[in-house]
Amino acid sequence: MFKLGLCSVTFRDSSVEEVIDISKKAGISGIEWGGDVHVPPLSDRAKEVARLTEQAGLEVVSYGSYYRLGHGENNQFEEILQTAIQLKAPGIRVWAGKKGSEQADEKYRKKVAEDARRIAELAKEADIRIHLEYHGKTLTDTAESAADLLKMINHESVFLYWQPAVSLPVENRLKNIEKIRQWLSNIHVFHWHGTEKLPFENGMEEWKKYLNKLEPEADETRYLLMEFVKDGKPTQFFDDVQALKSLVND
Repeated sequence: MFKLGLCSVTFRDSSVEEVIDISKKAGISGIEWGGDVHVPPLSDRAKEVARLTEQAGLEVVSYGSYYRLGHGENNQFEEILQTAIQLKAPGIRVWAGKKGSEQADEKYRKKVAEDARRIAELAKEADIRIHLEYHGKTLTDTAESAADLLKMINHESVFLYWQPAVSLPVENRLKNIEKIRQWLSNIHVFHWHGTEKLPFENGMEEWKKYLNKLEPEADETRYLLMEFVKDGKPTQFFDDVQALKSLVND
């Protein structure tokens, strides 16, 4: 089944309490808490954010970290993991390095894959999964590169988010979903033209096609996480959520 959620980075300038209030008013089910503003690593608010989220009848979907595989320093991931545990997050989102697939050689890919396995083992002890961001300028910048990386990682606790690659036409995006489907977990939802943010209702037709491809198995739950909205306004978010709900209910 699909559940609807919010990436807290959508409202970076809002407080934790305001993000929770916006989420409740929108009638969504959960929040991916960002590690940049709302719950930084080793934040003394992580436990409180977990409590406030649960108190509001919402789920913590994941901890949106900015950890770069293959580039961790000292105990950077361990600090992120400790924060995720306090936040009661079932997953941690990380980034697949700092190089795009065309710039990365085999040695670099192995370095990223080895670090992914390392942190996955650490997180597994806390029953937490690792989710790779599907994003440009990383080793998940194409479906082919993402699939190759996940095969190299080969770990039961490592999964992949998906979002529309802004540079590709709809048909290519649909084909790419098939290439990475076996590793898919949650989805970052937005409608852009290039880098221009547009109302989600403008992209209903193409998102209907995506959701048909992204639908989870009967025993699975997949979060559709709204990320960034036109002008960054809560009112636009409310409208976008209602549009997305109508697609899911269909």
